Amino acid sequence: MILHKVKVYPSKVNLPKKKQLAWKIAEVASDNAKLNMKSIEMAINRIIDNASVAIASLNRKPVISAREMAIKHARKKGATIFGINTKFKFDCEWAAWSNGTAVRELDFHDTFLAADYSHPGDNIPSLIAVAEQKGRSGLDLLRGIITAYEIQVNLVKGICLHKHKIDHIAHLGPSVAAGIGSMLKLNTETIYQSIQQALHTTISTRQSRKGEISSWKAYAPAHAGKLAIEAVDRAMRGEGAPSPIYEGEDSIIARILDGKKALYKIPLPKKKEQKKAILETYTKEYSAEYQAQALIDIAKKLNKKIKDLNQIKNIDIYTSHHTHYVIGTGSNDPQKMDPNASRETLDHSIMYIFAVALEDGKWHHIKSYTKSRANRKSTIKIWRSIKTHEDKKWTKKYHDSNPKNKSFGAKVIVTLKNKKKISESLDKADAHPFGNRPFKRVDYINKFLTLTRNIISLKESNRFLNFVEKLKKIKSGQLHKINIVVSNSKLKRNNKKGIF
Repeated sequence: MILHKVKVYPSKVNLPKKKQLAWKIAEVASDNAKLNMKSIEMAINRIIDNASVAIASLNRKPVISAREMAIKHARKKGATIFGINTKFKFDCEWAAWSNGTAVRELDFHDTFLAADYSHPGDNIPSLIAVAEQKGRSGLDLLRGIITAYEIQVNLVKGICLHKHKIDHIAHLGPSVAAGIGSMLKLNTETIYQSIQQALHTTISTRQSRKGEISSWKAYAPAHAGKLAIEAVDRAMRGEGAPSPIYEGEDSIIARILDGKKALYKIPLPKKKEQKKAILETYTKEYSAEYQAQALIDIAKKLNKKIKDLNQIKNIDIYTSHHTHYVIGTGSNDPQKMDPNASRETLDHSIMYIFAVALEDGKWHHIKSYTKSRANRKSTIKIWRSIKTHEDKKWTKKYHDSNPKNKSFGAKVIVTLKNKKKISESLDKADAHPFGNRPFKRVDYINKFLTLTRNIISLKESNRFLNFVEKLKKIKSGQLHKINIVVSNSKLKRNNKKGIF
């Protein structure tokens, strides 16, 4: 890997194109390095993972609305939309919009956390849609996905968006553009321009994840993917972009991030170096914010240790800066303590999540979020007894550069009414690649089978799994078979009229 230093230059300094971060990213994308076999297998795992959560969310309101918008954009040789008969095709950018929303809605797919936060699986719907429309092969698609992960992971390692309250999709636009460029074998110049356009058009604030969190949280990555596809299309037609997008005097860094004195360090692969960043990412066993994964595991263990939950006086959670300030009491969001808050808010409230998991000794992607579940008196009592605290030891472990040492866990101390204290600690979620029982292909398949049960037929389930596991051998023009079809009778519609 090469560590690239990125800083702002005044306009009077004509920074050469080849010294700009967007160009260096484009060089990685256009470099036809040999694909790493473990990266290929992990990309297949993540396609299965995305399909699991997308099918499970098909009849949720934001997904229905996104699908209704997309189906108004039919195209004879376009891309498929999850749930809809594969013989029907749609403009790839709208298929990416619909499928991306379905993947993101349940907050149940993969994650990568470092200087910033991300869900790298958000890259996949856009890449699949473009690959279908452009008639690419399975290996082309895998190359694009592996590149997209490489770029997003390394941007997340080097540039923090969150401290400036910029949403993490600002790293997704460039990674989707780079992945598409790699998949379509575009030249470095075209990819460079599309990366700059994609970044410029995908800057938004984190209000989408603050306060009363709305359905936009599900739409945001799909929107970034759609904009990135359009950016690549324009660049392929010879159009340029604001430049240099990272280093310019009025650039993203200068005006939105750390400012004109900023210095960022971004790791990127050397020429011909295999791309392995996807292997550093991790999926979710439970449908909640990633920092909640280990805490759900802790709650399940405490459920077995505490005989009478009515005897709980208070619960203190000692954890990282991020967990405390984003999903803990340090966020100062009253909505995170509100039983009538939206699902999108509750899955970003570690107090709610821990209370439910402690009571139930398990977690369910739908049942754990119902209004009746959130309003249970015993749950509210535990919920409001929980307080989170930043512990610098956990913050340090959170930011460890060694993936094996990086920690997203916590220490929990439960104080009973008789003053007895019961504690439990866990560095990583059990399903983490370096956890107690890391997710493997069989676990991804089981997650798929569990989430799609009673939604798709066994025949369709087997067909999809057989196809995707052979993806690297799939020839050009066959990728529409990656779609999953659901019976029309099981797909809800939204009859409200829009513009389209």
